[in-house]
Amino acid sequence: MSPHAPVLLTEVLQALAPAAGDVIIDATFGAGGYTRAILATGATVIALDRDPTVQPHADAVANDFPGKFQLIRTPFSGLADAFSDTGAARLDGVVFDIGVSSMQLDQAERGFSFMRDGPLDMRMSDEGETAADIVNSWDHGPLAHIFKLYGDERQSGRVATAILRRRVETPFTRTLDLAEVVEKALGGRRGAPIHPATRVFQALRIAVNDELGELRAGLEAAEATLAPGGRLAVVTFHSLEDRIVKAFLTERTGNAPGGSRHAPVAVDTRKPSFTLSFKGAREAGEEERAANPRARSAKLRAAVRTDAPAWGRIAA
Repeated sequence: MSPHAPVLLTEVLQALAPAAGDVIIDATFGAGGYTRAILATGATVIALDRDPTVQPHADAVANDFPGKFQLIRTPFSGLADAFSDTGAARLDGVVFDIGVSSMQLDQAERGFSFMRDGPLDMRMSDEGETAADIVNSWDHGPLAHIFKLYGDERQSGRVATAILRRRVETPFTRTLDLAEVVEKALGGRRGAPIHPATRVFQALRIAVNDELGELRAGLEAAEATLAPGGRLAVVTFHSLEDRIVKAFLTERTGNAPGGSRHAPVAVDTRKPSFTLSFKGAREAGEEERAANPRARSAKLRAAVRTDAPAWGRIAA
């Protein structure tokens, strides 16, 4: 089994700075690309993933690095509890790789892709509401809302109308069936740079897995669990995700914009819980972009935990 080549690996390792004796959480294990690179430095890795299909990759890593690795099945929101259950004394780093993996997209039976026919599922775990449940039961308003909010689909209302009209005759069960209905609703958009169903499928995936809520919960948990000096690295692939990470780090580093004399804000007396590892976001270089199309939209933000108390909940 060949190791997965994760995006921005060199930059993530620089931000995490793992070393022998460190304990690092890889919050999105996947096929174990980041985990293997971190383990190679002599650090111990606690990997998290809610996807049950990653187990063979975890077994291979455990075999290659005995006593230095364990996988815990949990979403981001379970990070703090998962770390506590390990009994480890100190957490030195956390890395998040947000969004759907190429491995998941390649599995037609998972229902993530509109390019491969499969059941309309899209769950990263094996629990909860599926994409089919959503398109077959949600009302017009909520459907149009998620298509617009999570997919930036300008014709969200038209797509929702087409879905409701079709499901009266036959419920949706397959990915290509939904993709065809969306394409017809949008007039095909021939010559467009992306498939017409791209935004709708993205929106459904985010809704099915509560990806943005889980990201906020994961960032909160990392803040509460990292030791002083612990490093946080977050790789995102979509503006919605990056916006959440950027806002979190802007606030937690004490760099949130203040008010004006016309609209003053209350002074926040809390001390910064993080310091930025570098300004802004780092992106993949030309060579990596050429070799891996997924890297083209990737952004890395990183910070180091201070000794100040955690701030707690993130505003939605």
